[in-house]
Amino acid sequence: MAHVKVAAIAVAGLLTSAALLLSGTRTQFLVGGALVSAGVRLQDHLEPYDFVHEDATESPEQVWAEFQKQNELSATVRERFPRTAEHPMVALLVCMDSRIDTSELAGDTRGYYYVVRTAGSVLGPEEQEMLELAVANGVKLIVLTRHTDCAAEKAAGDPAMQAQYPTLTRGVLERDQRVAEFLARPLVAERISSGALLVKQVVIETGSEHLLAGFPTR
Repeated sequence: MAHVKVAAIAVAGLLTSAALLLSGTRTQFLVGGALVSAGVRLQDHLEPYDFVHEDATESPEQVWAEFQKQNELSATVRERFPRTAEHPMVALLVCMDSRIDTSELAGDTRGYYYVVRTAGSVLGPEEQEMLELAVANGVKLIVLTRHTDCAAEKAAGDPAMQAQYPTLTRGVLERDQRVAEFLARPLVAERISSGALLVKQVVIETGSEHLLAGFPTR
């Protein structure tokens, strides 16, 4: 019965998508985002790879094999229905925490985003250069994010974990300094000054992915 329900939802989604081809672009975007959200909800309650081995004792090899199967299915669909080539207009710096879903963050699955992910949204020299390259390629908005309930931030506030993860915690504690360094880069500063680039710093509420104004003080 569950499979029938899933199939019915999938068919309804396809029919809705077909109907929307005759509607406005804003409506297509909003309904497309809703369909993506529905797909996320269908998969979200499933335990990781619980369909691989019922007693949840998956070996690393089994997980890899299942990952390959999922990739093959997804890649086959993409080959048959190629994505539109798009030029990113937004660059995001986001923590590697899997609870932060960059597609859900904006309700947008299109390729208009460069995404840089690091633990704790640490902005090291490599990440600064990545974002500067994005600016050189025409990005108009950079969103530097942090998020609530961040494991890297907790590690940075725990002396024992600071000793265990010294490089990571140093990066977290120096984030404000690294952001200032990035904003002072000549190309970035020039684009900001001319009005061609906007840089925003926000906190993501992890549970809802709402954007909250400003970075919290430690």
